Parts: sequence; C-alpha cells; structure tokens
Amino acid sequence: MTAWVHELKIGSFIAPNNLWLAPMAGVTDGSFRALCLRGGAGVVCAEMVSAHAVHYGNARSRRMLQVAAREKPVSMQIFGSDEQTIAEAALAAEACGADVIDINAGCPVKKINKAGAGCVLMKDPMHLGRLVAAAVKAVKVPVTLKTRIALKRGVLLGAEIARVAESEGAAAVAMHARAAEDVHSGEPDLEALAHVCAAVKIPVLGNGGITDGAVAEQFFKAGCAGLLIGRAAVGNPYIFRDIAQALNGQTPAPMGPARRVQIYLELIEENVLRYGEKIGIGRSKKTAGYWLRDFPNAAEVRGRFVRLEQLADIRSLFAGLTF
Repeated sequence: MTAWVHELKIGSFIAPNNLWLAPMAGVTDGSFRALCLRGGAGVVCAEMVSAHAVHYGNARSRRMLQVAAREKPVSMQIFGSDEQTIAEAALAAEACGADVIDINAGCPVKKINKAGAGCVLMKDPMHLGRLVAAAVKAVKVPVTLKTRIALKRGVLLGAEIARVAESEGAAAVAMHARAAEDVHSGEPDLEALAHVCAAVKIPVLGNGGITDGAVAEQFFKAGCAGLLIGRAAVGNPYIFRDIAQALNGQTPAPMGPARRVQIYLELIEENVLRYGEKIGIGRSKKTAGYWLRDFPNAAEVRGRFVRLEQLADIRSLFAGLTF
C-alpha cells in the first residue's frame, strides 16, 4: 500500500483499502463487482435498491440484494423517502450479507426524484438525517450516506448534510464533488469537497471524475479518506490497481484493447451464466462503448455486436478482431 492507499475503518468495518467501486445502476451487479475486486477494489458498491420495492416484496429488488462470497466486501445501496421502509431495506441488505449499508441522496434521475428520493433529499437535511438515523438503529453494520456537494452550482450543501449525517450516526459520507444539475459532466469542485472533509470527523469518500493516479492524488489532498471510482472502472476494472501503483510512483501496465476485449468477453459470459443468454447479453450491451474502443473499426464492431443475440456469435466476432 502507498501513503495514500491503505486500510480504511468505517465504523466497525475495516476495508482492505480505500479505493472503492462506486455504485452504478445497471452496471455494478455481482459479475462486475467480482471483476473489480480482482482489479484491486477495496470494497465494491452494489446497484441501488428501492426501499419501497423491498417493503412490498418485489422479487427483482430482493434478488439484487443477494451477494456471493466472491463479491465481498460489499456496500449495499438503498434509496427511499420514509424511515420505515429505509429501516426495512437496511435490515434486508444486512441479512443478505452487506458489510456496509449506503443511503443514496445524490441520484439526479427524475424517476427517483419524483418519488422523493435521491438528490431531492438534499433540500431537507433534517428529513435526510432521520432516514440515516432509522437505518443506523435498524442494523449492526455501518451506515453511510452518498450525496453531492450541491443541488445547483455555487449553492453548497455538502458540509451541512455531512454534519447532519454524522450527528445521526453515519459512519462515513461519500461525496460526489459535482452539483446534481451537472450529473456527471464538468470538473469536480475540489475546494467544495475540501470544505466537506474539514466539516466532519467521520471519513469522507470523494467521488466524481476520478480517472487516474494524478486525479486521485488531488482528491486525497483535498482531505478525502478514500475514493469511489465509477465510470472509469467500466472498461478497466483494474483501475484500482493502476491508481494504487501510480500513487506509489510506478507506471501501471496499459489496458490495451486486446486485454479489454478479453475481459469484456469474460463479463458477458458471467452475465449469461447469471441471467440467461437473452438477458445476460442484453445487459452487457449497455456498456459496449466503454469496452469496444481504441482499435481500428471499433465503431463498426460495436454496431455488429449490439445486433448479436447468441454467445457463440459474440465469441466468434471477438475472436476475429485485430488490434
């Protein structure tokens, strides 16, 4: 481990290192989580699960909470707007083996916001604090909160929300260093993030636009105890190892297109085993642009790939690629 990369204590839980996979809807399922753990992630965060759906026994949501031993340590993210269902979902996630329970208060998706969850919770820090308290009282594992520095650029809320979460028992705060209105675009506001880090004693995990060791170092210098790496891990699940090496003064081995395609095929095969051929391949296609790139005729290959529906045909397509 480097001076920056080390074990991270979150409440009663000790993570092997402080470079974590961020939760991403439709991406961070069990197959991808296992892949990122191989790539050096200290903890992998699962797709967010609706507390409301868990309350009503939704089968798909219950399945999303299931976690295998090779997908751990895992932080299970839940979202909702009322204390009872948040507490129930936290209990369900704990029962399924979650090492950490994370509450989402940063998602800008309209469907989530209309239900009173996600980033709209930032408008009422006291209500958000009650949700955190409900989860903390319900489970024995640590509870964290993932949110953003602001709803709108320049109107900073991150420090206030972090203090409320800390006062209600949150073991850590994950802070996306962009406003909700920016979604995933624009430069992260590291000055605002530094204010959040200085405002609380619990660990702050920085998130937003972390692509390499140089960017990671800036987040650590802002005061972050750990990092959440999201989209940069799609197409390179070994980015956690790469960043750790870069921070240690080493030059990471490049993720060339041949290796990337090989890993992508492994992921597709895993998804087929997990979901069946139709759903597994369909799910894999969502991230094709991250994997099938940086080689001649990549756009053409992606166009051919998204039309394929059988694993044997995908294997044949990939086997014929030249890099």
